[in-house]
Amino acid sequence: MAEYHKQLSSDAQKIPEHVAIIMDGNGRWAQKRSLPRVSGHREALKTIKRVTLEAQRLGVKVLTLYAFSTENWKRPKSEVDFLMKLPQQFLNTYLVELIENNVQVRVMGDMTRIPQYTMRAVSQAVEQTKSNTGLILNFALNYGSHSEIVSAVKKMVQDVQARKLDPESIDEDLLADYMLSPALPDPDLLIRTGGELRLSNFMLWQLAYTELYFTDTFWPDFNEEDLRKAVREFACRQRRFGGLNGKGGDNK
Repeated sequence: MAEYHKQLSSDAQKIPEHVAIIMDGNGRWAQKRSLPRVSGHREALKTIKRVTLEAQRLGVKVLTLYAFSTENWKRPKSEVDFLMKLPQQFLNTYLVELIENNVQVRVMGDMTRIPQYTMRAVSQAVEQTKSNTGLILNFALNYGSHSEIVSAVKKMVQDVQARKLDPESIDEDLLADYMLSPALPDPDLLIRTGGELRLSNFMLWQLAYTELYFTDTFWPDFNEEDLRKAVREFACRQRRFGGLNGKGGDNK
């Protein structure tokens, strides 16, 4: 394993700067074991910790985790209530370890519907880690990409009406500045666990040229080697961003 880390670190360009993960399969993991769905969500917290620390060791700079979507409110109330308690449980259990590993916690999403006890835990973690200079652990909480884009457009319209923004200056870069994570680079690699092959309204603007990696492994079973496998796959791909490849062909 040490040799593998050495091999990866020898070519930093092959390490994705920003990895985003759709953590799927918690409920099915539990059902497969004849356990209640919430058991899978509870087990998922351990996976978040070990994947975060492994991403840090590999040299990943930003790890964005899809923790709760705007569509997840449609689930049974008992499950939603449990999911809302998970950030507090995770941070109460692992915040000290995250601080020791120089991890900086951030959050993006619509916080207006998040319970106060959850927001207190998240705000405390953000405040206590804001000076850390290691991996940024960014939780997408009550996040939906459609909502994010609509909100960004509304803010731009308001600035135009207030004469703070010239409509002629609007371009892709400017619109990106109105998104929820303008200070972060777009994801280089998206990982989705659980076997589903869709993006589920996650960072649609930011994922335009992201490399996609899908695995059948349920999130509670996803481990350090699974992350390294995804990074190895990423390192083998040729990213063209719509341009020509080294042999003169196009990207089609």
